[in-house]
Amino acid sequence: MTVILVPLVLGIVHLALVLHVRNTLVAAASEAARHAAVADAEPGAGQRYARDHVTGALSGRFAHDITQRTTSLRGAPAVEITIRAEVPPLGLWGPGVELTVSGHAIREQP
Repeated sequence: MTVILVPLVLGIVHLALVLHVRNTLVAAASEAARHAAVADAEPGAGQRYARDHVTGALSGRFAHDITQRTTSLRGAPAVEITIRAEVPPLGLWGPGVELTVSGHAIREQP
């Protein structure tokens, strides 16, 4: 019974960890895109905001690959923040889970 129960519980805990990290990264990317889309935002403001948010909420190891780019969203100028991170495996075995999330916001016009 224990042979089945322990891996099952560890799998559920790992799934919860991955979902928590994913949801936090999505929130950080969306908030950073809104921060970068204001009319007087400096170049790279979204990246810095996302990095600070992810580092404060999770850990700095999830904030290494953050990109900001200008794009178009339904014909309007927009900002896109993309965060790529890997959630390490739980315990000493198993693969890590790679996550890629992005947030978008329409750029304000001065």
